[in-house]
Amino acid sequence: MLQSSPDLRTTRVLLLNASYEPMKVVSWQRALIMWFQDKADILEYQPVYVRSVSRAFQIPSVIRLRSYVKQKQTKLVRFSRENVYLRDDFTCQYCATKLGAKQLTLDHVVPASLKGQKNWTNMVSACKSCNQKKANRTPHTANMPLLKEPRAPTWISFFEVELRQEKFPSSWLTYLGIE
Repeated sequence: MLQSSPDLRTTRVLLLNASYEPMKVVSWQRALIMWFQDKADILEYQPVYVRSVSRAFQIPSVIRLRSYVKQKQTKLVRFSRENVYLRDDFTCQYCATKLGAKQLTLDHVVPASLKGQKNWTNMVSACKSCNQKKANRTPHTANMPLLKEPRAPTWISFFEVELRQEKFPSSWLTYLGIE
């Protein structure tokens, strides 16, 4: 029986290396293309199908590459507003309030006026009121300690953050070592 899903556009697939290590999350379209090109095997399916003119295909939930891909352990994560919010779990680093992206601001730990740079170790997520309260001061001089020291994420830590943000299928649990 064929089903359609209202959120098919956001349906994601867990991509594993040939050694079964989680690599990243890809779109269902990318997963099917990799399968059609014999680059990956489908290990788990979702209860959703898509149709072509002549066939129906069940959407994968987990795929595994047929050939091992050596990954750089120091792969960098692009610095951006969204990625800082993800790293900080959409939480103000001063008052610990969890907010949506539209309610958050980026704050320079060392203010730009004091030659603070715009990078991973000097930018944090802050709610608007904390950002205004801290103003042109360091957390120490404003008596507003940070929840955690800002760091540049590695691709592994960032992948884990990405998974926390996403509601993923239970079929992923075994492959993520969460069971």
